Amino acid sequence: MEIKDRILSAALTLFTRNGIKSVSMDDIATHLGISKKTLYKWFENKDQIVSAGIANHLNGVQGECEGIAGKARNAVDEMILMMDWAKRQFSNVNPTAVHDLRKYYPAAWALFHTHKSKYILSQIQDNLRRGVQEGLYRADLDIEVLSRLRLAQIDILFDPEIYPHAEFDQSRVQFACNEHFLLGMVTLKGHKLVNEYRHVTEEE
Repeated sequence: MEIKDRILSAALTLFTRNGIKSVSMDDIATHLGISKKTLYKWFENKDQIVSAGIANHLNGVQGECEGIAGKARNAVDEMILMMDWAKRQFSNVNPTAVHDLRKYYPAAWALFHTHKSKYILSQIQDNLRRGVQEGLYRADLDIEVLSRLRLAQIDILFDPEIYPHAEFDQSRVQFACNEHFLLGMVTLKGHKLVNEYRHVTEEE
């Protein structure tokens, strides 16, 4: 791995574990076992590292999401696989990292916002259309409205005023909200399929 990629990988690890604002250039250099001079050879400041790190991360996320959609057997399967993926993604993320990104790093936040409002929105809409075509989601779904509702949930999940970090584990909040959204969309056929994944038996 080239030194630039190593720097971005190490910085992302520190940011997700400790929050972004609390991590200094000294911390990144120490973590890598390199001098600050070497660090500054590649990046002028921490803002550049944050933006480049977010850009790399989002590229990786797109590849993973496309892989999940490609191997999913149906729309419900895709949604559940994405729920499991999101749970793994956020289980080790310090909630303050998202807050720091939004408040202190506008350039990096703009990258995340664009990714969310374009790529993620498109992925959600594709899943809803797929589910309707497969008869697993209700035919009367308002895809334009519901896809944006789903998108808004991403911000809500990380809002400490709604879900204080000391009281709510991110994995718990993610799973509850995602499952609720899914169950509100499915047909009877889709609901039975969801119950199979959940290992739930309900009386007809």
